[in-house]
Amino acid sequence: MKTYIKGNFRRSIFRSDKGYIIGLFKVRETNDEVLTEHINKTITFTGYFHELNEDDTYIFYGELVEHPRYGTQFQVSEYERVKPTNKEGIIEFLSSDLFPGVGAKLAKSIVDTLGENALDDILEKPSCLMLVPKLTAKKADKIVKILTKYEESSQTIVKLTDLGFTMKDALLIYNEYKHFTSEVIDKNIYKVIDDIAEITFSKVDAVALNNGMMPNDSRRIKALIIYIMNELIYQKGDVYLTKDVIVKNVNRTLENKLDSLDEYFKELEAERKIKIDNDAYYLMDLYQAEYNVAEKIYNLINKEPNKINGLDKYIADLEKMNDITYNDKQKEAIKKALQNNILIITGGPGTGKTTIIKAITELYAKINKLDYDALVSDLALLAPTGRASKRMSESTLLPASTIHRFLKWNKETDQFMVDENNKALNHLIIIDEVSMIDIALFDSLLKGLTSDIKLILVGDYNQLPSVGPGQVLKDLIESEVIDTVHLDLLYRQDENSYIPSLALEIKNGTLSESFLETKSDYTFLKCSASSIKANLVNLCMKVIDKGYDYRRVQLLAPMYKGENGIDLLNKELQNIFNPKDENKREIAYGDVIFRENDKILELVNMPDDNVYNGDIGTIKYIKYANTSKSKKNEIYVDFDGNLVKYTPKDFNKIKHGFIISIHKSQGSEFEMVIMPIANSYRRMLYRKLVYTGITRAKKKLILIGEPKPFADSVYNNNEYHRNSKLLERIMNKF
Repeated sequence: MKTYIKGNFRRSIFRSDKGYIIGLFKVRETNDEVLTEHINKTITFTGYFHELNEDDTYIFYGELVEHPRYGTQFQVSEYERVKPTNKEGIIEFLSSDLFPGVGAKLAKSIVDTLGENALDDILEKPSCLMLVPKLTAKKADKIVKILTKYEESSQTIVKLTDLGFTMKDALLIYNEYKHFTSEVIDKNIYKVIDDIAEITFSKVDAVALNNGMMPNDSRRIKALIIYIMNELIYQKGDVYLTKDVIVKNVNRTLENKLDSLDEYFKELEAERKIKIDNDAYYLMDLYQAEYNVAEKIYNLINKEPNKINGLDKYIADLEKMNDITYNDKQKEAIKKALQNNILIITGGPGTGKTTIIKAITELYAKINKLDYDALVSDLALLAPTGRASKRMSESTLLPASTIHRFLKWNKETDQFMVDENNKALNHLIIIDEVSMIDIALFDSLLKGLTSDIKLILVGDYNQLPSVGPGQVLKDLIESEVIDTVHLDLLYRQDENSYIPSLALEIKNGTLSESFLETKSDYTFLKCSASSIKANLVNLCMKVIDKGYDYRRVQLLAPMYKGENGIDLLNKELQNIFNPKDENKREIAYGDVIFRENDKILELVNMPDDNVYNGDIGTIKYIKYANTSKSKKNEIYVDFDGNLVKYTPKDFNKIKHGFIISIHKSQGSEFEMVIMPIANSYRRMLYRKLVYTGITRAKKKLILIGEPKPFADSVYNNNEYHRNSKLLERIMNKF
């Protein structure tokens, strides 16, 4: 028997836009002995609701919980609205604010005429209202419409929860389809997945199977194919899949295996959910993205380039003004950037990519006679991450932005406000760290730009590819139809530096014996895997003694689990870099302790707060629930001057950043990088990963651990080759 309380909603204390409510409820009745003490008293409740009206009576089903800070609460799992059954209750209901224009006198007349079954009679036979004296047809019609809508929403949500959806999901579904909800659910429950991002295939599939859906029903098979394709694409970064891979993985889920999925593939293609291109099976949006990118790139290449007279003199004047000498490759890059409509500039660390970006912006302003404000309006400096965009801004002394922020990403709708129908008006677009950009994001960016642009792509495709599908920079360079300047001259800090040389060796798949020698900017500290943790602790203490703090030092590792994994090492490093102190507030979240001054890594994009996945900050201060306005624990993280507040529902969006994954470090540079190297990492140690890690170091790189797995990784070029046809599509246009 489900525990319930029956009574009236009094008021909400908190209400989210997703329907989550914390409020007060006057208890009139209950079937739970413990709850009887709350009868005729108000109790705090929490849960997801479509709407709550003070004039209505409700039954809340759930359980009594004791919140550590907020005390006794009734946690509602489902609810129902109770229609009034006696004459007085019906009169009060019909004369409430729910029915504008129906006063107590008219409500009484309706009940006197139709009796205690008035509400059911109106719903079953609306014409019965014509029996009520002096009730106009217009007002009768309005009463019927309001009552029908009122009853429908309640019954539909009850139906959804009865099927097995949570109240939260039931509200999302009802708000999407309104009075079409039952029709959609009955016709094809899996449509919910297409229309509501927050509801996953796994949720819908469990509900469908529990309510009699046959495992091999065609509706389920088609939804399963799309789900499997999404899973596989985002696991490995492929833009398309082969048929046999899809069939094999779909059959892993099905009890009754299918020899062929061809009929389902044909239906999905007819529904424009997938695209079959010979042997390549695409999700439709990725096929369109790849096609669109190839088309836009082709158009840019074929536009007439600009002719700029006296460009050599402009560059010479800039060299004199900045007291700098550009090498031939750098001059070539600057000239082509100003003349071409599209250019790629690629090179490893220390080859001068940042220097060139600054030169291009300065000469562009001078040649086009733009003052600072005009240049800022005409130029867009972009990068995939917040730290990379900040680095561009610091080097050019101009505003820079993440691509998501530039395109005005709306996290609620997961759509960009800047798009093909609302284009940005900038003319010079310079994008750094292009190796991190996936095909979908690059497509979205190109859609949001006019055809009258100069597009300069800067990056190092020897780094790790994008997290999302595709290998955009690699494909663009290897097409050989886009002008590409390869920077290869290293600018060392001094004769005894090694980081750029080591990066070049790794890129070329070679490793000299110098990797064990100590240099001015590099050290390899040899130790066994079992002693890495202890040696790291000692090393970090020495680093602190030399005046470094965790803002200048970043530790990187390839894996989260294991004795030398990120999760365990972060706990050790917190004790070194930010030990417990009675003057520092701290709060527990699971097995993690967040403490004031902790180094923090952001895990998701939060564009409204101008903070993005991979950004690193520090906990400036913590507010406890008893002193905060929200009455919840609050963590305030400082991301380079941008203060962001986190409440408990957001704590899963951050983690300690004393040591982070090499993947998360992409797009960032750090004064000092320390990397443990252990044989236990071997399945993750390959050339591009190690290359990406060591190129994060600007001034000092310390490797600590076992030399052999490091050397092996340099020769391990067995990275996964992603399925992409961008290269082929571009080349086929020429």
